[in-house]
Amino acid sequence: MSWLTAELPGTGGIYKEQPSDFQVEEIPLYPCSGKGEHLYLWIEKEGISSYELLNQLKKGLKIKDREIGYAGLKDARAKTRQMISVPASCAQHLKTLRLRNATILQNQLHGNKLRIGHLAGNRFTIKLRETHPDAAHRATAILQKLEQQGVPNRFGEQRYGVLGNSAKLGLLLLRENYQEFCREMLGDPQLIRNPQWQAAAIAYRDNNVAECLKQLPQQMRDERRLVRTLIEGKGHKQATKSLPHNLLRLFLSACQSHFFDQLLEQRLTGLGQLCEGDIAYKHANGACFRVEDAATEQARADSFEISPTAPLFGFKVMQATGKTGEREQTLLAEAGLDLESWKLEKGLAMPGERRPLRVPLNQATATRAAKDEITLSFALPKGSYATSVLHEIIK
Repeated sequence: MSWLTAELPGTGGIYKEQPSDFQVEEIPLYPCSGKGEHLYLWIEKEGISSYELLNQLKKGLKIKDREIGYAGLKDARAKTRQMISVPASCAQHLKTLRLRNATILQNQLHGNKLRIGHLAGNRFTIKLRETHPDAAHRATAILQKLEQQGVPNRFGEQRYGVLGNSAKLGLLLLRENYQEFCREMLGDPQLIRNPQWQAAAIAYRDNNVAECLKQLPQQMRDERRLVRTLIEGKGHKQATKSLPHNLLRLFLSACQSHFFDQLLEQRLTGLGQLCEGDIAYKHANGACFRVEDAATEQARADSFEISPTAPLFGFKVMQATGKTGEREQTLLAEAGLDLESWKLEKGLAMPGERRPLRVPLNQATATRAAKDEITLSFALPKGSYATSVLHEIIK
């Protein structure tokens, strides 16, 4: 990856030494009405994933998965605040509810269940340690340029899994290469740090699936399910399809993200520059339209009203034309795919959408916290990642 702010020196440094170094707070899309059939819980957690928090709520309140709503997932290695909705009837059980590494700060009634994307954005407070002596000044200069030009709307490494191969797994699914998918799912032994998992991956590559299952850690339920299916003689396709749909969709989504990141890199030096045939994104409401006259529309892009997009590929995605369309079609063809490739079986089909190449940065500050530490604070719209900002700052 390269940098939008390549001419500005970075701060260096590290983050997430401890969860409180990386703080995230949801910016609600709307206030609670104070009445309704759903109870919104404002929860602070630290050192656990959102999935673990949801599981604790399900068990503690004795409710089902489908009764819980949330706007987005938050990092486990962070201190986060987010809204979770549960049935209003759960209010009577809150006093006796005990959560691990999480606290309910507030609760209010509202009329609808929370859904994915029901948030305006996220506010971040991040501590960088072991930075350059002039880090605060350097970070301020970078943040100012990002406020002017926008933040590259990358997905970044957290999207691609602990081994960085989630996008490859998605591509193998699309190509229907189930044998290679199973091999990749078990992992490359050279990249695995956990000794049991590493031993399992080695055994799998030695065609010893029984030993692989024996060595796999118990918590790796999906991998164990895949290997058990193979031991039963059901073949690589059935082993792959035995995995939960939400996991397979995660891999397909990572593949979409990887293609998007590649297209973003191609246009990094002109993220706000429109081209004929572009699909533009309206930041006010998320609507998209085709750019017929780039020169006329450029003023709207310069004022950050609109931005060019790249696709999250899918069988229904709006296609660009002109040079932009050619780049997108070439990238997909080089991977041996077309839009119809995403028209998979029920539950896995990916319709696709357009995503802006840049997003606005708001309320950005950088202050010295200690001799070699700085604290960054900024807000980003929903669906964008703080690591995109950190990539520019740390270099």
